[in-house]
Amino acid sequence: MLAETPEPPYYAVIFSSRRTDVVAGYDETAERMMRLASQQPGFLGVESAREAIGITVSYWADLDSIRRWKAQVEHREAQRMGREVWYSHYRVRVARVEREYGLS
Repeated sequence: MLAETPEPPYYAVIFSSRRTDVVAGYDETAERMMRLASQQPGFLGVESAREAIGITVSYWADLDSIRRWKAQVEHREAQRMGREVWYSHYRVRVARVEREYGLS
């Protein structure tokens, strides 16, 4: 499902990753993070796909909302587990969305 976002500008956090072979706890944590993110002020939506490389794009109203999400206690623990256990490589990119168009 594609996220329903407002008129730009808004922000996108693009998380690209390669997983390790460790699966214990990953799916439950990912589901919890999706639920928790959706409750954060400034959260606009999320889109995610996983094959050899996982890509999750979350959309946010402003940079302060992104900072608050990054610092959220449960999210910080999930980030630590990602670095130490679940990901062999990852990149986070933050971008300002200036324009949007498509077919509904």
